[in-house]
Amino acid sequence: MVLAQLGTSISDALARMSKATVVDEKVLGECLKEITRALLQSDVRFETVRDVQANIKKIVSLDTLAAGTNKRRIIQQAVFSELCRMLDPGKPAFVPKKGKPSVVMFVGLQGSGKTTTCAKYAQYYQGKGFKPSLVCADTFRAGAFDQLKQNATKARVPFYGSYMESDPAKIAVEGLERFRKENSDLIIIDTSGRHKQEAALFEEMRQVAEATKPDLVIFVMDGSIGQAAFGQAQAFKQSASVGAVIVTKMDGHANGGGALSAVAATKSPVIFIGTGEHLGDFDVFDVRPFVSRLLGMGDLPGLIDKLQDIIPADQQQDLLEKLSTFTLRLLYEQFQNLLKMGSLGQVFSMLPGFSSELMPKGSEKDGQAKIKRYMTIMDSMTDAELDSPNPKKLMTESRTIRIARGSGRQVRDVMDMLDEYKRLAKVMGKMKNIKIPTGKMSDKNQNQTIQQLTKALPPHMLKQMGGIPGLQDLLKKMGGKDMSQMLGGMGLGGDL
Repeated sequence: MVLAQLGTSISDALARMSKATVVDEKVLGECLKEITRALLQSDVRFETVRDVQANIKKIVSLDTLAAGTNKRRIIQQAVFSELCRMLDPGKPAFVPKKGKPSVVMFVGLQGSGKTTTCAKYAQYYQGKGFKPSLVCADTFRAGAFDQLKQNATKARVPFYGSYMESDPAKIAVEGLERFRKENSDLIIIDTSGRHKQEAALFEEMRQVAEATKPDLVIFVMDGSIGQAAFGQAQAFKQSASVGAVIVTKMDGHANGGGALSAVAATKSPVIFIGTGEHLGDFDVFDVRPFVSRLLGMGDLPGLIDKLQDIIPADQQQDLLEKLSTFTLRLLYEQFQNLLKMGSLGQVFSMLPGFSSELMPKGSEKDGQAKIKRYMTIMDSMTDAELDSPNPKKLMTESRTIRIARGSGRQVRDVMDMLDEYKRLAKVMGKMKNIKIPTGKMSDKNQNQTIQQLTKALPPHMLKQMGGIPGLQDLLKKMGGKDMSQMLGGMGLGGDL
């Protein structure tokens, strides 16, 4: 069971419980049974699942709850809290500081994606203004230095290694000295892996660590290995003073539960998740937003951060002004922004209640293909058509046929795209004037904003968000952000 399915299974169990006329011990027991089954199928260790179940029962003591208490909400909060506790060791990992030299050493078994992860880590911090560098201290695997060199070149990060030297500790020290002279403030050391845990691997790691004295040792764990992850994580923790974990191959095919629960059990925080083979397929791991997305509750702060990463601050006000005339050209730009944000499934999972409507399970590829198809159609349109405030009215039969031929699509595809634009323009027209007050919101302001949102949102979307209670939760999470900025930055509102 992949993690997306795990989240769906737990969400479904909670939804069935919510529909029960009366929430009693029997209903709670059935709900917990389904959650337990889902966790076990996702390779979470039996001992961990048993503790989760016991803790939820302890928190949700139905007999002691006061009359009128919302039992459903207490159960949902207990499940959320326990999943967070399972994944959170309760202590932060070392974080490099810009301008202050830091040494980070990567360890892990061969085949876990360690070398690629080193380059992803370097590129991530390079984007934050650091001057990272890569050192290949892996002399065990043939081709390790070539792979690191190739990845470092792609990421435009300086690297060091040797085809001749066989002592990994010596290479690591030489690389360290070189990059310290070059004022690198983040020196990343890639070490050897093996096909299995053995004494030679741990001795080599110990020697490299002793020679370089790293500020942080990161254990790279393959997310697809299931419950075997627990033994691995424990052995590396004991042998290499692991301070943080990165879980790889979490691109939808891995069960992941085993890896995530294992690293939590070893008290080493997960700091990143690798979600694909490309250098950009690398996500910061934050427990509460991760569990929130897993359970379909969204992650609006994370979504807004993504938007701000791809839309520079000096362009955000310009974008809001453009929303007053929502043209096909603006829609094209927002589709570009949406594709820049990475996996569509992940983006939509950040929208509370929206994900199942906008991106049903298994339809991510179809949604992405549809966006690209619409963009291809728009590529065949004239400036007048792209900038018209009412392009459908402008469309004659001859124009439609010309656009269809120019884009290699059918006429009905052009009409579908125009219908989609019209639907989006209608929603954006309603959303653009809604301002969510900053700071602490008064009851009056909150009620006014909720009334505006209720009128602006399509009924099916409002239902997906949980109605007025869902909107109240949304306002808390928005923290004073402008709703039109979020929707405008993504070109959302239809059923892509």
